[in-house]
Amino acid sequence: MSNLKEKFFRRGNEFLGSKVPVICGAMTWISEPRLVSAVCNAGAFASLAGGNCPPEILEAAIEQTRGLTHAPFGVNLITISPAYPLQLEMLKRNPVPIVIFAGGLPRDSDIAMIKETGSKVMCFAPAAAVARRMLNSGADALILEGTEAGGHIGLVGLNVLIQEVLFEYDEALIFVGGGLATGRMCAHMLLMGAAGVQLGTRFAVAEESCAHHTFKQAILRADARDAVSPGQFDDRLPVVPVRALKNEGLKRFCQLQLDLIGLLDEGHISVKEAQAQVEHFWIGALRRAVQDGDVDNGSMMAGQSIGLVKKIESVQDIIDQLTGEMETEFQRVKESLQA
Repeated sequence: MSNLKEKFFRRGNEFLGSKVPVICGAMTWISEPRLVSAVCNAGAFASLAGGNCPPEILEAAIEQTRGLTHAPFGVNLITISPAYPLQLEMLKRNPVPIVIFAGGLPRDSDIAMIKETGSKVMCFAPAAAVARRMLNSGADALILEGTEAGGHIGLVGLNVLIQEVLFEYDEALIFVGGGLATGRMCAHMLLMGAAGVQLGTRFAVAEESCAHHTFKQAILRADARDAVSPGQFDDRLPVVPVRALKNEGLKRFCQLQLDLIGLLDEGHISVKEAQAQVEHFWIGALRRAVQDGDVDNGSMMAGQSIGLVKKIESVQDIIDQLTGEMETEFQRVKESLQA
């Protein structure tokens, strides 16, 4: 490893237990043992997507992953998932190196319980206020995710979050993600102080990804303008924004919101019931796209980096290319400063 690469990789690698401070973002129905182990064996870091997975199935996935890699890996938990409390209890008795809290704010007691098992804790921070709270609550590291990312997202772009959070917490371990796909861009994230980077969409179409071939081909055909987030239509029905490709499924999601708002107006449904229907829609629609290849009616979750993803590659090739591009960019910047 060159001196420059070692310098900028060190903090992230020491925390993740990796050789390259690149995180494969946890993707429901995609981040399963084969992909997670492939990423970790290639020198980077990945986590199993907890989603709404029953704890016994998630535990079996942990054991399967341990059989496929000796490298550290993590588990991503969605705090608003109905399965979350039982998943948390399972991880208390069967800890993994790193637990990543996503989808909402974990309680301080949840973070403390996980840390008591010896696991490290990472939390997503889609806004400056969330970043401050998570650091004060004991998170060991943050994933600063911009709205350019795919799947469930925040509302603030990565460029602003870098200035609001990364530049304000020089000593904190902060990984960044959202719209990243090239090693050259990743290098500049590290130059600005990030401990590492997170990519999702590029790994979704990797050879080792279990995603349906039709799903992968749809990703490769799309460009940045195709990955959109419809947001929410009414404050009474809070909806976590989701970025996905425009298709019939996304149109149906928008119609579902309008229908639920009508039911709320008429008093036929509670806000909690309406929110549950929204989440249920995404769970089923995502499975149809990823597993069944129904790219017209399923949920094609993807980030705005989609236009930079041009081919299906092995995980090892992706990591090697990212690493090589980062090293080249470090050297280019050094030479430009010395000129």
